[in-house]
Amino acid sequence: MKIIWTFTLLVIPGVLSSISVTGYSGGGVSITCRYDKGYTAYIKYFCKGQWSGCTYQIKTEEKNKWVDSGRFSLYDDTRAAVFTVTFRDLREQDSDTYWCGTERTGKDLYTEVNLKILTAGQKISAMRGYSGGNIIINYKYKIQYKNHEKYVCKTGADQCLTLINTDRAAEWTHVGRFSVHDDRSARLLRVFIRELNVIDSGEYKIIVRVSEDYSIFSEFHLNITDTDCCEKSISLSAAAGASVNISCRYPQSHSADVKFVCRRSGSDLCAEEASVEESRRWSAEGQIQLYDDREQQLLTGTISHVTRQHSAEYWCGVQSDQGHKSFITRVLISVTDVPEATGTTQSSSSSSSSSSSSPSSSPQQRMCVRN
Repeated sequence: MKIIWTFTLLVIPGVLSSISVTGYSGGGVSITCRYDKGYTAYIKYFCKGQWSGCTYQIKTEEKNKWVDSGRFSLYDDTRAAVFTVTFRDLREQDSDTYWCGTERTGKDLYTEVNLKILTAGQKISAMRGYSGGNIIINYKYKIQYKNHEKYVCKTGADQCLTLINTDRAAEWTHVGRFSVHDDRSARLLRVFIRELNVIDSGEYKIIVRVSEDYSIFSEFHLNITDTDCCEKSISLSAAAGASVNISCRYPQSHSADVKFVCRRSGSDLCAEEASVEESRRWSAEGQIQLYDDREQQLLTGTISHVTRQHSAEYWCGVQSDQGHKSFITRVLISVTDVPEATGTTQSSSSSSSSSSSSPSSSPQQRMCVRN
């Protein structure tokens, strides 16, 4: 008798399948709902609660177009006979039973979705970058997603336009000015955007494809602005054996952030050479010493005993408490073999430059011209 009852449950009309989905608070999930191609013209919906009285979260008869309703969006792809439901800004109380449904005469077709929301670790907040500069965005993911494919998308008017994806570890993947690197040993996805401009501003998603049934994602807003307080590029020159003095301004909004000077490496990333976390205190790391005057929004640095190997591209930038980095000013350093007659550093800038004092004294201060 028990065997007959189990068989009866399996053949109840309308039941297509049941899937389990795990999301994280503050993030989102994209759920894949499949249906028979004979039902492409029918209404699709996503509802919550027990099937006998589930509440519509989103319902539409639109085809091949994103439809939004609060925290939900639905896209019915009639060519693939699949509709996708995205659920954003997840909260732990959203854990419940949901249903992907196809409305029809008689009993609807539906897929049961058991959604569980866990407390998130990292949540990416709004990011700020500057025209002409670069930015690095770090996304820390759970260990169980180490080998899963990951995507970076910029949200368009009707769909998420895929910029780049990676399914391999230890390699940078490039598309134009965008690069991603999946460091699986550190469970860290790095997104690097070069030569920023205002059109890069907008909403972005970092997506992890968990299975054929669903993906999880984290959204963030990227705001790219022009700032007239800071040079975009500085050129400096020095004789071998002398010192190079770097002076970079930064916006007042970054006063409390960590500052750094790094050297452009062979890859698209900039290898960090030195950083400073405190105001008006020298921080010495190797040949580079840094001083951050937060009242004047001025970062100064000294590279001592330079050689031809120091001829390279450097960047001054700021780092948020989540490890994201914004590269503000490019510094091109040229070192010659023959020392100058005076033995002092010669420098020039494409806009303006200033000299830094020795670590035992405070650096020269300049006021930032603002509108």
